[in-house]
Amino acid sequence: MAMTILYRAEATSSGGRTGVSKSSDGRLSVTLDTVRELGGAGGDGTNPEQLFAAGYSACFLGALKYVAGQQKVKIDEATTVTASVGIGPREDGKGFGLDIALSVAIPGVDRESAEALVAEADIVCPYSHLAHNGAKVALSVA
Repeated sequence: MAMTILYRAEATSSGGRTGVSKSSDGRLSVTLDTVRELGGAGGDGTNPEQLFAAGYSACFLGALKYVAGQQKVKIDEATTVTASVGIGPREDGKGFGLDIALSVAIPGVDRESAEALVAEADIVCPYSHLAHNGAKVALSVA
């Protein structure tokens, strides 16, 4: 059975890692710069890893709030999720891979409860599902 799509975002990039990315609805427009560590000049723009980290951390926090709500656990507004996304050559030598870590701070919730909420949020979060299981990608040439 195919997944029911509730929302679809669309963004177009040009220029690669040193270029621009814009969403189809005009809400997002960012300048991209290649970091020095990947052979670029640095620059003031963002990069795909920062965008992925921002998306994953926000989505995971949303999943955490959802799970907590289901379990009737109050989550403090000071709760944070920090995503660390590293990029480097894959061991197979055929491209690059990502190294991802999440750090979750839930003030006012004991460690055991926090760990249980985080484990459940990891199941609910679509970014976590992608990270753990991959995803089908439909490729086409325009």
